[in-house]
Amino acid sequence: MRTPMRRRWGAGSAVGLLLTAALATLPTASAAPALTTRQLAGQRVVYSYPGLTPPQSLLDRIRAGEAAGVIFFGENISGTTQIAGVVAQLRAAAAQSPVPAPLLLMTDQEGGQIRRLPGAPLLSQKQVGAQGATAARDAGTSAGQNLRGVGMNVNLAPVADVYRTPGDLMDQYGRSYSTDSGTVGVLSRAFVQAQQATGVAATAKHFPGLGPAGAAENTDLRPVTLTTSLSDLRTRDEPPYDLAVSAGVKLVMLSWAVYPALDASRPAGLSPTVVRDELRRDRGFRGVTITDALEAGALQPYGTTGDRALLAAAAGMDLILASARDTTQGDQVLDALATAYTAGTLDRQAFTAATDRVLTLRGSLP
Repeated sequence: MRTPMRRRWGAGSAVGLLLTAALATLPTASAAPALTTRQLAGQRVVYSYPGLTPPQSLLDRIRAGEAAGVIFFGENISGTTQIAGVVAQLRAAAAQSPVPAPLLLMTDQEGGQIRRLPGAPLLSQKQVGAQGATAARDAGTSAGQNLRGVGMNVNLAPVADVYRTPGDLMDQYGRSYSTDSGTVGVLSRAFVQAQQATGVAATAKHFPGLGPAGAAENTDLRPVTLTTSLSDLRTRDEPPYDLAVSAGVKLVMLSWAVYPALDASRPAGLSPTVVRDELRRDRGFRGVTITDALEAGALQPYGTTGDRALLAAAAGMDLILASARDTTQGDQVLDALATAYTAGTLDRQAFTAATDRVLTLRGSLP
């Protein structure tokens, strides 16, 4: 969930024509035959890097068509002019790629204390919650305009979690709109609609909801189990996501907490029950799923970077967020996914469907 305490948190060619067709709508024919195995795997990897300058290794991955996008953190940004120059450099590398689609260029711009870019939205989500739907629309519009102004096209916001008590995990930085599920849903929908109208994709997070988490139950730092009842999850925590889905939200981020009412054995983002059944089948979500930070302390029991990536992909996660600000982490994800695809240890039809969803998203953005 990446709190402030840990701020890692050519088109005319045969290839181009095939991919363009795949990107136009939810694809009826897979783009996979036009991609190498590593390019296919790379469509599922979001890279990060340290400092103010993207390393040559990242530029090389992008030029090779082996990266879906890049996430930016505070350490990558010294000002809007600087980061706009970096984004232009990354886009120039992508223009040389055999995958003719915009990179996913993303950050966390929730508002209040959780902002990577200077400027809007200045109000926290809790402050927006006290003012209502107009403030949520204004926040969504201003967030989108801010990101568009530097060339980014995905915001990892809004938080659609329903907090429980003052000072708990989602309230301590003002990251939740309200303790009232209906209010959170209405304001999340308003933010999503307003932001996506600017051309910047929105991300509802952290499904099925981190609202019940206490102040110390931070999945960035350690494994967390939330013993919320199934009734409470479905009547209080999940309804805001229903409204975000109905508003056409393009991405949903899954929580790394374990929810025994749904699946006692795996964190939500590693659980086919949560991803494929609860979110896609029952909530009707057809967009792109994205993990929270793959290096999170909550995943300590789940092996190496590659092990975690494979579990997430097998559960139905489309994008893997390699956000440790180390490009070798993204490379490890890429290698693991490509090897598993070649070996057939990940279902190839599901793998290709995930890639197609990501390519569709990429093709829909500026």
